[in-house]
Amino acid sequence: MHDKAWTRKRFLFDRLLYTAAFFFAILLVLVVLWLDRMEAGLPVKPDNLVYLFLLAGAVWIGVLIYDYVRQAGYASALNKRLGESAQSSLDSALFLPSRTMEQQAVNELLQKQHRAYLSTLSSYRASQEQHLHFTNQWVHQLKTPVSVIDLLIQQSEGTLTPPERIQELLTSIQEENEKIASGLQMMLYTARLEKFELDVHPRRIELTAVARRIVNDYKKACIRASIFPKIESSAPDIYVETDEKWLSFVLHQLIGNAIKYSRKREGNKPLLIRIEQKSYGTRLEVQDSGIGIAAEDLPRVFDAFFTGENGRGVVTESTGMGLYLVKQVMSRLGHQVDIQSEPGQGTTVSLMFQSQGLHRFGERDEAGGVRPGSRVTKM
Repeated sequence: MHDKAWTRKRFLFDRLLYTAAFFFAILLVLVVLWLDRMEAGLPVKPDNLVYLFLLAGAVWIGVLIYDYVRQAGYASALNKRLGESAQSSLDSALFLPSRTMEQQAVNELLQKQHRAYLSTLSSYRASQEQHLHFTNQWVHQLKTPVSVIDLLIQQSEGTLTPPERIQELLTSIQEENEKIASGLQMMLYTARLEKFELDVHPRRIELTAVARRIVNDYKKACIRASIFPKIESSAPDIYVETDEKWLSFVLHQLIGNAIKYSRKREGNKPLLIRIEQKSYGTRLEVQDSGIGIAAEDLPRVFDAFFTGENGRGVVTESTGMGLYLVKQVMSRLGHQVDIQSEPGQGTTVSLMFQSQGLHRFGERDEAGGVRPGSRVTKM
């Protein structure tokens, strides 16, 4: 039998204190009765006192027997659960036949803890499945640029390649290398997101300087795609409280998406980054002139692995994780993100930073032009 099993011996031991208190109380009553009769000059018969003591003891024994019988079913079920292996059903302890209010309260507590455990377990499973799905998709995604680089190298081997062809090959290899670097960065930040609270260091940063630095990182990609970025700011210096590294990752994703979904269009294409101070805080917009997003896809663009119509047809290398990570990062930083798009006209993603570092926003500002007198920085 399990060393914690409920037995008669344990039953009696648990009630030993009550038994001692009961008989001590009976003894006090008998002593008081005996003293009272002596003071009144009445005779005291010891046999009567012993009889009363034995009668009270018989009542107490009857109570113990009733209590034991009442809880026998609960004890039997409890012993059975204790004897089960660790691999038994997770809900085996939830259906004990309670007989007392205390046992009912314990059962309710077990059920509450079981629901909390299942919720936590479900969350971890979903996170694990999502991570596995993303890892598989990420590995498959990186196989394409690796294969392209290998093919370009094979095409250039054993031939006398003219200088212009060499430059073309190097440009193609650089494009594929940028895809690999972008995929590695996304994988790294996805892993860091699991321990976000240990990797965030909020401080006061100047938005225009951060935006300019990210745009410079994409300078070559913009040139190749005939995209002309421009930063508009409503004030010379606009500061917000946030984490610079995570915000840089968000802007990398947004500008990278803007280039990815704009490069297939013909001609010169503007890419506008607008920074404005509003009554509720600061708003940063990334507005491209790409292919846009279908109206039926807009409500789901922040879902993990959702690629939509564009990802299935126009830009097949889409992972569906970029905007999902943007939403997750902005939410954990206490900021908001919004997206507006029209097919064939482009997409505008808005990042909103509330004043005084609060974690909720007031009413959203309507989309409009730049304030009069705003500063324009051409890249």
